[in-house]
Amino acid sequence: MNKKYMARALELAALGEGAVNPNPLVGAVVVKDDKIIGEGYHHKFGGPHAEVFALEAARGNTQGADIYVTLEPCSHYGKTPPCAKKIIDMGIKRCIIATLDPNPLVSGRGVKMLEDAGIEVITGVMEKEALEQNRVFMKYISEKKAYLFLKCGITLDGKIASRTGNSKWITNEISREKVQKLRNKYMGIMVGVNTLIKDDPSLTARIENGRNPYRIVVDPYLKTPFESKFVNFDDGKSIIVTSQENMKNENIKKYEKKGINFIYLKGYDFKIDEILKEIAQLGIDAVLLEGGSYLISKAFKENAIDGGEIFIAPKILGDTEAIPFIKGFNFNNIADGFELHNVKINTYGDNVSMEFYK
Repeated sequence: MNKKYMARALELAALGEGAVNPNPLVGAVVVKDDKIIGEGYHHKFGGPHAEVFALEAARGNTQGADIYVTLEPCSHYGKTPPCAKKIIDMGIKRCIIATLDPNPLVSGRGVKMLEDAGIEVITGVMEKEALEQNRVFMKYISEKKAYLFLKCGITLDGKIASRTGNSKWITNEISREKVQKLRNKYMGIMVGVNTLIKDDPSLTARIENGRNPYRIVVDPYLKTPFESKFVNFDDGKSIIVTSQENMKNENIKKYEKKGINFIYLKGYDFKIDEILKEIAQLGIDAVLLEGGSYLISKAFKENAIDGGEIFIAPKILGDTEAIPFIKGFNFNNIADGFELHNVKINTYGDNVSMEFYK
């Protein structure tokens, strides 16, 4: 067993980012006589799994070989046949797995199928790295909630816009390119209705060969303008989260004619977790939270943020009336404030970011 082969499998898995959701990222490497003879990864949702690509790339030379897989091979018939059976049929001698699958349809069953066929199974190799790579999938499957990732661009004094609401551009072009990659990575993008009214954002991923996310607006009182870009897409990927009290509102049918979908929740002060559960029911595994400050503050208060990246520009407004990215808290002590964990510092030209995870 060699960790370098699992490291390679993790590299391959990352190539599926933005294309496989809500499936997990998976990579596989077939090794014989200490040489890689086949490798593959899960390319897109509904397509062949990583193990299939790797085994077929080995061109029939798999008898007695090892296979390194970042996630437990599936044992059930879904959109594709079980990978565990394919591994058995190809004469693999040993299967090295980074982490077990949290999916109750699979967890432990793939390992059992392999062991029952006489294949040696080793688990937990680079498990930490594999779990980190599939943070989204792990939460989506185990908690039945969408993963929430915060994105915001701020001045050095924590503002997201001037007192007039102007916010273009706080961050530089390199940072904005990274934002487009985040929009491509996560299945959904969410803003509050006030941000929608003020900025009329496109909420799209402007990236070559990318995909546009589902656009989600939290709008308890149904104020979303009909003339907004959000309402006038024709791809059926715009969702309004609103109160059940609005179900009989005369404007609902007008929105629906425009292809808008709805999530209805009780009352008007929605819990972020409630929203994430409903979003997951639609098959959306992760959401990029882009604002505004009310929604960001609410997400922090409810401890609903799973991770994020805060982009910081070398600009200072120094204006108490400028709009902060978070507000409404009264902490008497520094120790009482919110603390980010697992922080990584990134640089984008003259911008820096703090990337963090729970």
